[in-house]
Amino acid sequence: MSLRRTVFWIHLAVGVSAAAVVLVMAVTGVLLTYEAQFNRWALREYSAEPHLQGGAQLTVDELISRVSDVRGAGKVSSVVLKKDSREPAVVRLEDGATVYVDRHTGEFLGDGNTRMRRFLRSVMYVHRWFGLQGEYRIIGRTLTATANLGFLFLVLSGVYLWWPSTHSRAAWRQVLWFRRGLSGRARNFNWHSVIGFWSAVPLAVIIASGTTISYRWAGNLVYRLAGEAPPAQTSGQQPEPVARDDPAVPTDPAHPTAELQAIAARAIVETPDWKTVTVRLPVAAGDPVSVGIDRGTGRQPSKTEDLLFNRATGELVGRAGYPAFSRGQKIRRWLRFAHTGEVYGVFGQSIAGVVSLGVAVMVWTGLAMSWRRFFGSRKP
Repeated sequence: MSLRRTVFWIHLAVGVSAAAVVLVMAVTGVLLTYEAQFNRWALREYSAEPHLQGGAQLTVDELISRVSDVRGAGKVSSVVLKKDSREPAVVRLEDGATVYVDRHTGEFLGDGNTRMRRFLRSVMYVHRWFGLQGEYRIIGRTLTATANLGFLFLVLSGVYLWWPSTHSRAAWRQVLWFRRGLSGRARNFNWHSVIGFWSAVPLAVIIASGTTISYRWAGNLVYRLAGEAPPAQTSGQQPEPVARDDPAVPTDPAHPTAELQAIAARAIVETPDWKTVTVRLPVAAGDPVSVGIDRGTGRQPSKTEDLLFNRATGELVGRAGYPAFSRGQKIRRWLRFAHTGEVYGVFGQSIAGVVSLGVAVMVWTGLAMSWRRFFGSRKP
């Protein structure tokens, strides 16, 4: 048996075996294409009233005080503010709860757990582990991870099988463009080949990044290829590296602490093109205040940075986050959001969504050709 024929039969066997799981991941991937945008749309009722827009706003300190005064509210861990003053403040608590607060009136708007968010969350659970819960979740995760790895083989072997044996213009045209007037097996083959070719590169990125998310060995391979030692398996997440200009000065109880609003304002001055600012309260008294600055959509790591401020004096003492990451850490973070295309904004999301839709068509055409091969007529 020739190499090409061997690869073909393995390609067919893996494709049929993984078809159902890949189809589910493709369909759910399409539904999650604009997840962030749909979630923002679902929170449209949280926007400030028109007569308040552009008016005076509560400071970060006032927002924290307002939330902390509510009975039963936990300790505030962070406050997120958008550049658009119509958007509410997002106050997160140490117990994991989230509170949306009107930045003009201090009114509590809700926890953001809208019907749309719940729907998209359930779709995400199906995408990741078939929606299985508890001890059965590992089964779903294993199925999707294994199918994803098999799909990577399908893409690579598909390119090999797709490559025309002759390099004539007619041969290339048959596999590069959709052809009219075809039906049955010929149409399925044409659609399968054309979609597979034009989707190959983004698919390889989406699948490879998904593999690094699913398997520790794949994530460690990224670090090794970057010339770094992988993080220790027993230590959980690695602390983010810090590029500190001056050592942090412990807070002196006798010295009044700087207002968080003033610290946030200094961070904004450092990054005039900011879109979102996140003020994270220090856990210990001597820890600096971390202010996350985002110049993108929230899913573009290269447009983020953390500025560290002394809690007592309000002085900038260091920088952390993405700019201070090692090469391996930057690649891992890029891969996380390359999986959804969000690293390139709406354009990248759209490509990921179209490719996911193409995968669904490829699964259908692949199964149709397999059925005809084994149970149907061999005629086109």
